[in-house]
Amino acid sequence: MRKVVPIAVLVVAVAVGFAYFWNHQPTWFERIRYPLHYEQIVRGHARNYNLDPALLAAVIYQESKFNADAKSSSGAIGLMQLRPETAEGIAIRTGGTKFQVSDLYNPELNVRYGSWYLRHLLDKYGDERTALAAYNAGQRNVDEWRADDKGIQFPETRAYVDRVEHLKHVYARAYDL
Repeated sequence: MRKVVPIAVLVVAVAVGFAYFWNHQPTWFERIRYPLHYEQIVRGHARNYNLDPALLAAVIYQESKFNADAKSSSGAIGLMQLRPETAEGIAIRTGGTKFQVSDLYNPELNVRYGSWYLRHLLDKYGDERTALAAYNAGQRNVDEWRADDKGIQFPETRAYVDRVEHLKHVYARAYDL
């Protein structure tokens, strides 16, 4: 019995410590769990497109986990998972003349195009959650939902928006964005 008490106390102490740590994650832990690669690119384009840098980092993390070579089954490419047709339209609207799909693997160009697109969606819809829904599900879907006076109709898009909103707070806290 005498050996059981110290072990029980140790187990309780570890459990309490873990629970505290999990609920009050120090910034160094968040920085390990949620890296911020390409920080200067993120900060620069956030400033250039008047975006919250924590929001931009959150979208990148959710889309690609900062993997510049990411490619989805739907053909979306790079850090911000842009579809080539979308990126080509952005390139034309922003003065580009020689868009190539390979441009989307370039972190600077991908984040520039994605930042422009995110700013466009924020301006079009006027609120962050709707803009994020459009980023995930497409403008056509969001426009239909709005025309029918419905909220976000896809469960995966609701989860996406909630996750990005959570990550935005994590990046703001961990990196002082």
